This record gives sequence, C-alpha cells and structure tokens, in this order.
Amino acid sequence: MNDLATAPIGAFLDGLAAKTPTPGGGAVAALTGATAAALGQMVLAYSIGKKDLAEHQPALEADRGQLQRARGLFLALAEEDAAAYRLLNELQRLPAEDARRKAEMGKAVEASIGAPMACLAAACDLLRLFEPLPPKTNKFLRSDLAIAAMLAETAARAAAENVKINLPLLTDDAQRAAKAAAVAEMLAGAASRQAAVVRACG
Repeated sequence: MNDLATAPIGAFLDGLAAKTPTPGGGAVAALTGATAAALGQMVLAYSIGKKDLAEHQPALEADRGQLQRARGLFLALAEEDAAAYRLLNELQRLPAEDARRKAEMGKAVEASIGAPMACLAAACDLLRLFEPLPPKTNKFLRSDLAIAAMLAETAARAAAENVKINLPLLTDDAQRAAKAAAVAEMLAGAASRQAAVVRACG
C-alpha cells in the first residue's frame, strides 16, 4: 500500500491482515495518532463559532491548524516507518558478511528507530495540545475529546513498542540507554496528560 492518506479503510485493513511485513504495527501506531488528531478536529469544528466560547476562538482556530498538520505528519510517519522496516527486513535476510548489509545496516537501524520515535514525539505533542482544551470546547463533545486523548496515548505506547523492539540492534550501549530513557520519559508524560484530559472531560 503506497498511499495511506487516500487508501480505503477496508483496503488498509486487508493489507494489515495479510502475511506481509508492511503495513504493520508502525503504520497502526501512526494512523491511531492521525485518528486522534482528526477526532480532535471534530471537537473543534463543533466549538468554533459558538457564542459562549467566543473568547477562545483565536486559540481554537490556531489549534485546528495544528491538528491538521499533525494528521499530515502522522500519515507521513506511517509511510516512513513502513519504508524503514521494509529496508531493515530486506537487509536482515542477507548473510551477515554481505557487503550491502554491512554498508547499509547502520542507517537502516537508525531509520527503524527514528520513525517510531518521531511518532511517539508527535503523539506526545498531540496530548499537550489536547490538555487545555476541555474548558475551551463544546461541552457536548467531552467524550469525543476524551477518546481522542486515549487514542493519542495509545499511539504513543504503540510507537514506543516499535522503538523498543529495535533498540537491541544498536551497537552503542550509551545510545541505546539514552533512547530507552527518552522513551520512558515521554510515555510517562503522555500517560499523565491523557489522564488529565479524561479527568477534565468526566
């Protein structure tokens, strides 16, 4: 599947269910983030223009633009993650002494970690955007905003799993430890923000 932004949902699910390396968990993580952003946009669509939220309109308009960009970013990261995994999978099938494997493996490993790390960071940014929204948005869409936050945190955790599975491929112990610590810190922040949004929406 070459264009996740325009692919029918059914076709994506068929591709996901197939015995093929991609799309896989990386695409699911990123598309979960895109879904969270889109649901957040719906909340804003029902909030922008409401008289009782007039004081928040400039901020909500800015937030709507950020959510649109976030959707695009997640879709791009889904493609990036799939491409990185395809290459890594291809190289891992080569003999350990293969010249191409030796030449390209380092960058392939970096890409296979970099894409889900970027997805994790994007999901954390999304939760930062959601956190102040409950009192500024349509009260009748509180459950939708809570679900958007839950999806964003799920995207963060899913992306983190894709980072963790590839960390052992890093040969530098210090680099591996630093990335693991960064993942743990981001996940803690994501969980805290998600809980805050859900609590405020309750």
